[in-house]
Amino acid sequence: MTFSKTLLATAFVAIGALFGASAPAMAAEKTVTFAYQDMMTPIRVLMESGELEKKTGYAVKWVKFGGGGDVIRAMASGNVDVGEAGSSPIAAAASQGLPITLFWILDDIANAEQLVARNGSGIKSIADLKGKTVAVPFVSTAHYQLMYALQEAGLSGKDVKLLNMRPPEIAAAWERGDIDATFIWAPVLAAAKKNGTVIASAGDFAKKGKATFDGIVATKAFMAANPDFMTTFVKLLAAADADYAGTGDSWTATSPQVAAIAKWTGAAPADVPDGLAAYRFLSLEEQSSKEWLGGGAAEALKSTAEFLKSQGRVTELAPDYGPFVTADVVKAAAK
Repeated sequence: MTFSKTLLATAFVAIGALFGASAPAMAAEKTVTFAYQDMMTPIRVLMESGELEKKTGYAVKWVKFGGGGDVIRAMASGNVDVGEAGSSPIAAAASQGLPITLFWILDDIANAEQLVARNGSGIKSIADLKGKTVAVPFVSTAHYQLMYALQEAGLSGKDVKLLNMRPPEIAAAWERGDIDATFIWAPVLAAAKKNGTVIASAGDFAKKGKATFDGIVATKAFMAANPDFMTTFVKLLAAADADYAGTGDSWTATSPQVAAIAKWTGAAPADVPDGLAAYRFLSLEEQSSKEWLGGGAAEALKSTAEFLKSQGRVTELAPDYGPFVTADVVKAAAK
């Protein structure tokens, strides 16, 4: 996957125009660039509300990216402070020793990523993928699950025509009929299922110890320099997830929360309620537990990194993935 330099350049020209070349140094210090993707999660409601800006006084630049690998590269180059990425690209970043830290589990992917075969392709099982064209964003959580699925079925990446595509590219290829199957998430997933059949879900493999998640990471430098912002941000994230947990069953295609999620992700409002329901969102207490930021997330990153190394996606493993995960911000927000 390659990052759109045009998109990033446009985003930062906008930031420059907003503050101006002669803007006070203090204004520049109270800015944050957040890289987000198209996953349907409660954070989109927070983004639409403007509460993060109101509560912190920071100017937040929300920049949309096509995949977690692109987010990580932008963070490594210093162009993004905080961003969303799946456990696979986060594991790759940690393996390379990039100075980032996972501080929030955006979602437990559960059944939000699925392997869908085009109707009429003759694919009824994972074994039937042999010789077929399958698209997936490389170094994504879906890629990790797909390769594990192939291994379980006695196949390898060489047994299928594996294409590395971002979600929008997969959507276009699916519409053209260029691919037989894809392992992907919403909103592309919803479109694929309209004329496709689900063969497997990420949740199926989680039961076998291959859980995947989306997380929010920050550069170590930004976290160290902006502790109050980080704490307030996590409090608001927790509140957004708690609101969904308490009222989400009543969210419909016409609800304002759904409208916000559709706006920021590009999904059809009618697809949002089911898209949200496919994920599992953790409480503040669960976030810091030993199953997640208190230890489990680091173990998951290690397992994912081992997979990536076996696929030639990373050359070395980190001696310890613990330093790339922290529960400290969540604990501070819970006080």
